[in-house]
Amino acid sequence: MNKTTALRKMIQSDQPDFIMEAHNGISAKIVEETGFKGIWASGPTISASLGVRDNNEASWTQVLDVLEFMSDATSIPILLDGDTGYGNFNNARRLVKKLEQRQIAGVCIEDKLFPKTNSFINGEAQPLADVEEFCGKIQAMKDTQQDDDFVVVTRVEALIAGWGLKEALRRAEAYRQAGADAVLIHSKQSDITEIEAFMEEWGGRHPVVMVPTKYYSTPADKFKELGVQLVIWANHNMRASIDAMKTISQQIHREKSLMNVENKVTPIEEIFRLQRAEELGSAEKKYLPQKKVK
Repeated sequence: MNKTTALRKMIQSDQPDFIMEAHNGISAKIVEETGFKGIWASGPTISASLGVRDNNEASWTQVLDVLEFMSDATSIPILLDGDTGYGNFNNARRLVKKLEQRQIAGVCIEDKLFPKTNSFINGEAQPLADVEEFCGKIQAMKDTQQDDDFVVVTRVEALIAGWGLKEALRRAEAYRQAGADAVLIHSKQSDITEIEAFMEEWGGRHPVVMVPTKYYSTPADKFKELGVQLVIWANHNMRASIDAMKTISQQIHREKSLMNVENKVTPIEEIFRLQRAEELGSAEKKYLPQKKVK
């Protein structure tokens, strides 16, 4: 099964599937080996890995470069957090073309203005896109894709921006009619009540994706009960790695020695394994002239 078909099956399932954040080739490989069926290529964490803010400071072509390594390293589908599509309809449709060339299975775009700001940073002060313009962007993306199974997810920011449930439902329905394959309903509340209210009114009319970063204590059974198709663990590999790097850097700086940290870090051989160093060794024996023993 190719990557696009695998992602489409996930968003059409009657059981919730779960995908995990990654931000470079090695984290994507770890996500796949862990057993996840898909990868969320997170805008905030890719930006963080490059040392810049989540305000489109990394260009879309720089994001593409990261995605290419992630795609080459894995065999499971990648759903890109594509911000606003990096501009208007023309930028967004070119993005789709370039994603398909790199075997990226789908993209999620949000109904905010370019350049975007992370939803959890003063979200209520962030203006939302014009619905008609955003629907045109969706249509342009769907008209551009060559693979019928490529997935376009539309992220509704009305609850984040404080515009309320009625506006969230109006926008989600407009995006559905414009051709989006699924709707991501986003909330910054610490419980799932806003999402519950949306799902009740939505009535299962189209696949729904959610990101429980803020309402993290919600049990997985609740997602099934609500009829959600896809759940995204959105930033936890990056957050875990920052904590680990800080801890080990502080200890080495303090002790000026590796004696007490060597048994706390991953063996270098595990890095070689994730990089598939063994395959290169086998290929060298096959393709390079071998020295003859006299």
